[in-house]
Amino acid sequence: MKRFHVHVAVSDLEEGIAFYAKVFGAKPTVQKQDYAKWMIEDPRLNFAISARGAKPGVNHLGFQLDSDEEFKAMHAQLAEADAGLVEEIGASCCYAKSDKYWVTDPAGIAWETYHSLGGIPVFGADEPEACCASDASSNAPTTSCCTAEPAGVSANIPVKLRTGCCS
Repeated sequence: MKRFHVHVAVSDLEEGIAFYAKVFGAKPTVQKQDYAKWMIEDPRLNFAISARGAKPGVNHLGFQLDSDEEFKAMHAQLAEADAGLVEEIGASCCYAKSDKYWVTDPAGIAWETYHSLGGIPVFGADEPEACCASDASSNAPTTSCCTAEPAGVSANIPVKLRTGCCS
């Protein structure tokens, strides 16, 4: 079953946590020094916020899927919607290891479809804790740890997403 996913970049994590805890009537399910996530059942929502240097606002939207079968079934729909479909298998991001597909809608908003494979102890397992924050004005990584853009990646997907750095 799909769960709608929203990831919002915030400038002040504690302020964001206080606000959204009141909106959702619950404390975050996951809380780290730079990230918080709520798993809401009604409506079925995975809502995350992070303070990692990105411009405040909607970072990306998406669907969290419960199984590998659901994940694979979404491939054809996403490929039809966006010729620049990006696959990330075994991605380490947002304190989780996941298989992901990325597409970009006509308004330029990144959409992530993913199936989580398990948790990891840092924002990205192969990166230092503060790695891959982006300069909000240019979307350019501010550290050298981000990997090069994979071949065939849509230019419409923001650099911070094309590098696998989920900020």
